[in-house]
Amino acid sequence: MRGGFEGGWLEQVARETLSAEGIVSPIELGLVITNEREVRRLNQSYRGVDEPTDVLAFGFLPPQPEEKDSLFITPPDGVLHLGEVIISYPQVVRQAKEQGHPLEREMALLVIHGILHLLGYDHDDPAQGLKMRSREEKILSEIGGVKR
Repeated sequence: MRGGFEGGWLEQVARETLSAEGIVSPIELGLVITNEREVRRLNQSYRGVDEPTDVLAFGFLPPQPEEKDSLFITPPDGVLHLGEVIISYPQVVRQAKEQGHPLEREMALLVIHGILHLLGYDHDDPAQGLKMRSREEKILSEIGGVKR
């Protein structure tokens, strides 16, 4: 395992998250694990927030209506280009320690969180935040091999 996380395991977390959300078409999704400086730079450049964060999600799809049936139209190449999830590894370590749970659990939560953002979930208001957190915990509980 490089950096403590095997690529196959990260792919499994992503696949199971997409499956839990009913996404079955071929998907292209980027997952970048990087340092705090790079995440801060991206946060400043794209969100105008000059501070580090744990996860950023950059969707490639335009905003869609709420109906799940109309969310995804397959592009001509047959692959849905969903977007990229960028995670700060130092933040994973810090948050796992603060929460008192394994690094693996924190990494899985952030992968799930980022993918849910790409799928249209948000946490701008308390009701949306509660819905998103509920989905994260449900999906996490369904993923095998994640220590609690």
